[in-house]
Amino acid sequence: MVRSVLIVDDEPNIVRSLQFLMISAGYDVRVARDGEQALDEIAKTQPDLVLLDAMMPKRDGFDVCQTIRANPRWAGVRVIMLTAKGRDIEREKGMAMGADDYITKPFSTKEVVALVEKILGPAEGSRDE
Repeated sequence: MVRSVLIVDDEPNIVRSLQFLMISAGYDVRVARDGEQALDEIAKTQPDLVLLDAMMPKRDGFDVCQTIRANPRWAGVRVIMLTAKGRDIEREKGMAMGADDYITKPFSTKEVVALVEKILGPAEGSRDE
């Protein structure tokens, strides 16, 4: 079964970059541009993992993460927060809201793929299988 990743970010260049990375690594990818759209997408089809920007319009990533964690039906959804704010306080807040991990922008593409693979395992048909 192909693992799925939902990319949630309002920056088109970051979305394109992450989308390319995740598809190249063998994951099924969907995209949401803000927090409300992210929750709608999760409700439609639950992803295995959400790459979630912290700062977005409508609902920020911290709120989205907390909402995911509050819903027992979404208990299996893993969350990696992405943010330009690298201070320890933002990392601690993300982890307190239930994030599985945290990546600071700008990020290394290898770091993102490695972390997703660490959490989900290599994608089906990936070069590591």
